[in-house]
Amino acid sequence: MLNFTKFERVNPNKRDVLQRLKDYNEVYEVFEKNKAREQSDRCMQCGDPYCHSKCPLHNFIPAWLKQTAEKNLELAFALSNETSPFPEILGKICPHDVLCEGACSLNTGHGAVSIGAVETHINETAFENGMKPKFAPIKLNKKVAIIGSGPAGISAATFLLRKGIAVEMFERDDRAGGLLTYGIPGFKLDKNAVERRINWLLEAGMRLHVNCEIGKDKSIESLESEFDAIFLGIGATAGRWAKIEGENAPNVHLAIDFLKRIQKRNFGNIVEDFIDVKDKNVVVIGGGDTAMDCVRTSVREGAKTVKCLYRRDEANMPGSKKEVINSKEEGVEFIFNVSPKSIKIENGIAVAIELEETTLSEPDESGRQRVTVVENSQYLEEADIIIMALGFSPEVPAFLKEANVEINSWGGIEINSKYQTSNEKFYAGGDCQRGAHLAVTAAADGREAAKEIIKALS
Repeated sequence: MLNFTKFERVNPNKRDVLQRLKDYNEVYEVFEKNKAREQSDRCMQCGDPYCHSKCPLHNFIPAWLKQTAEKNLELAFALSNETSPFPEILGKICPHDVLCEGACSLNTGHGAVSIGAVETHINETAFENGMKPKFAPIKLNKKVAIIGSGPAGISAATFLLRKGIAVEMFERDDRAGGLLTYGIPGFKLDKNAVERRINWLLEAGMRLHVNCEIGKDKSIESLESEFDAIFLGIGATAGRWAKIEGENAPNVHLAIDFLKRIQKRNFGNIVEDFIDVKDKNVVVIGGGDTAMDCVRTSVREGAKTVKCLYRRDEANMPGSKKEVINSKEEGVEFIFNVSPKSIKIENGIAVAIELEETTLSEPDESGRQRVTVVENSQYLEEADIIIMALGFSPEVPAFLKEANVEINSWGGIEINSKYQTSNEKFYAGGDCQRGAHLAVTAAADGREAAKEIIKALS
């Protein structure tokens, strides 16, 4: 260990840009074993590892880096899966630069250890060698229902099944996975990885009900009578509009609708309301990872031009920096310091978006800079397709009220320190209670809620 002066930080290789634009296959390659060992060998094995503290799951990062460097794949795999429900997935999609790698003690000098890439390497290599996550036999005469099959739901199911508690999962869509399946494009996350994790849960005894919407296909009353506890992992799936004139035009779309329909098509489904951007001038409004998903998808779909509009500067973009870099490599144009004012309509169709230039104030006490519109700075940006990638809000299904589950002013489910809702039989975690956030925080919520359910049922 401590070879950070001998080996420089390296990132996984990326497929050539001209090749990767032809398909939806993953952009990043998995580290081969020698590269993974070299990168793991850079770890300083800090006594108080900031990477561990900064990780929402508090993964045993130095421990599995050490085992990778020492060629003990089986122990590295066990340590990696001990705290995480799907480490190979989070190794690909987490914003490591602001979490574990951002907190790495080497980050300010020699370059952070490539934690995410090693995490993916450990697990994918273990799978190739026949290793699988372990679950206990179903042994308790208790049943837990999980509503929603996204990161929080998968995580809760994983940790409940590890303790031998029977789980049934209810998903209103046609496939399990939530945002892992329909919110993140395949070039960032191969959908086979999600299906693999779901299949392991099924092998462990979980029952999965797809195309099953609670309150419509199954009543909340029957669910409450059949199960000993219910976990709500319904996410935050309601896309946000800019609330400007003209946004109700038929060629103005929400990001989730665009991404989901593309993925359904990629699965081979017939999509009647498919959003076709081929040979179109596409404008995406927003600066987070979802916006990057939309612009990079548009390029792959053969858009004529793709522009990303963001009201702050590049340094203040909320998404992962590597996604911005990848977008630029793939031909996306960024226009910073602009804010949408209205959408110009001709013959019922959006033809341009009216923008106002913005400036940023000096940082306040929290370091945040306020956006100010520059007077008389309006101009038009032509567009054939406009996509709103302005974040997500929780949906508030009617069954929450029926179950006496309280929500707060912005639609989030209220929970206590034990992840319990106002109805003590119901637990909640992930975006539906904290607001739209990261897959890793949803996974952490699902795990901690599962622990509380286990205590209550045991």
